[in-house]
Amino acid sequence: MKVINRKTIMLAVVILAIYAVVEMMIGQGIIDSYVELNIVLIGINIILAVGLNLVTGFTGQFSLGHAAFMAVGAYVSAIVTAKFGQPFIVAITLSALAASLAGVIIGIPTLRLKGDYLAIATLGFGEIIRIMALNIDYIGGASGFNDIPKMTNWTWVYFMVVASIVVIKNFINSRGGRACISISQDETAAEAMGVNTTKYKILAFVIGAFFAGISGALYANYFYFIKPDSFGYMKSIDILVIVVFGGMGSIAGSVVGAVVLSLISLFLQSIPELRMVIYAVILFMIMVYRPQGLLGKEDFRFKFLKKRVV
Repeated sequence: MKVINRKTIMLAVVILAIYAVVEMMIGQGIIDSYVELNIVLIGINIILAVGLNLVTGFTGQFSLGHAAFMAVGAYVSAIVTAKFGQPFIVAITLSALAASLAGVIIGIPTLRLKGDYLAIATLGFGEIIRIMALNIDYIGGASGFNDIPKMTNWTWVYFMVVASIVVIKNFINSRGGRACISISQDETAAEAMGVNTTKYKILAFVIGAFFAGISGALYANYFYFIKPDSFGYMKSIDILVIVVFGGMGSIAGSVVGAVVLSLISLFLQSIPELRMVIYAVILFMIMVYRPQGLLGKEDFRFKFLKKRVV
């Protein structure tokens, strides 16, 4: 199968066109700094949700520690850029690798567990990372890490979002991805058919952690300041809510879920006293009447690009 054909070329053109239009609008001031901030947050949430969906939606592993990998990426990027003055690409790379290493460290002993036991173990890991950040003075401790250079912009966020979607979608369509899906359907049957379930669960965990590390780097180098409480238990819950809301096992669902929930939260900011109540009611109604999420198992299909070159 040809890698470069009409479909991939047209898809690349669409991706670049979207980037160029938004970049022009930012340059012309049509998109102000407040709107840009929310676009950046949506992009970061998309990267987090797509990565967690690989672990939870496609592989069936219930993780409550995804924010810990984001924290690892955020602090590594802050150290690399603020204390060592390295370029942002170096910071993002090291953040992703450090988060991946953390994924291996937590994955090997815990991913033999299942269900609630795995959720508790990953929750414990998240709390370990948060408490360590609170007590290490080199990274600011409880006071937080200040004076982080602002290097994140629309360009970095957009292309990291595209990269996360492309890489994870291609992984899911690969042999390893099909093995992960078989684990989520019936782990015992998958193991009986020769699938190394521990290997593929760890692999999914590491890939999810890799992109969480990237999102942490983007977050740290956009807001100048990070603190341990920004990556606590509730952040992991927020990411999980996006995944469930959009649709477990749907990359498109993660994207739509991140956008919709971010916009709902934004519009409710004018009524802070009722914000969380209305937010919870909306989620409750969706889960009651659409338990499979907004998109269910639907995913990106790009029907308008299906015609092949003869």
